Amino acid sequence: MHMKNAAITVVAPTVFTVALFVLWEFACWLLALPQTVLPAPTAIWAAFRQFQNPIIENSLYTLWNTLAGFAIATAFGLLLGIAVGWHRAIYAAVYPVLIGFNSVPKVAVVPVLILWFGVGAVPAIITAFLISFFPIVVNVATGLATTEPELEDVLRALGASKLDIMRKVGIPRSLPYFFGSLKVAVTLAFVGAVVSETVGANRGIGFLMLSAQANFQVPLVFAGLMALAVEGIVLYAITAAIEMRFTGWAFRGQNR
Repeated sequence: MHMKNAAITVVAPTVFTVALFVLWEFACWLLALPQTVLPAPTAIWAAFRQFQNPIIENSLYTLWNTLAGFAIATAFGLLLGIAVGWHRAIYAAVYPVLIGFNSVPKVAVVPVLILWFGVGAVPAIITAFLISFFPIVVNVATGLATTEPELEDVLRALGASKLDIMRKVGIPRSLPYFFGSLKVAVTLAFVGAVVSETVGANRGIGFLMLSAQANFQVPLVFAGLMALAVEGIVLYAITAAIEMRFTGWAFRGQNR
């Protein structure tokens, strides 16, 4: 059964992706779309082969900024989520502030970060952090705040303290929420890093795509998008694998 599920997990997305690219290629050929409107996958692959070294170099730079911002967001979001979910009064007090902060478009913050820290990796890392920590905080706090009151009453009757309940019940119970938020946050971190690179940077895949757009090299722009997609899928898959390792018990009903 596990081998069957693993085969479906690998084969189904592969077949769908190949079919999508074939349909894309056929549509570009049938409609005779110019490359400046929508390049065909073969043209995108040719651009990737031609600019392979700069694409890989800038992709790795963006990946580093993304991972740095994501790591900070994970640590900060987990600690703040535990603090917010510790007590309902703290949850009610802090949650509106978090909503207001998250409502601010991060692209509007990037010029301020560039003004403070200059052009480089720091604004990209901070932007990746700012855009990705919110779902972690919300999910961890929600997982802790939704612990059944009856369960807490029983544990208190058995002599458990608030810290014992949080450490032995609340935090383990919120792990599925936490890892679910990580899968969302890791993709948002890419968005933050690339947005910062397109606003003001001298390296990174966002900078490369912006330069290609200015030179009307649309296949190169799409090659950059594909590189970002591949990196995002890989990081998502790694996060999902770690999730199954630590919270496989939460998904045992789906493996039947």
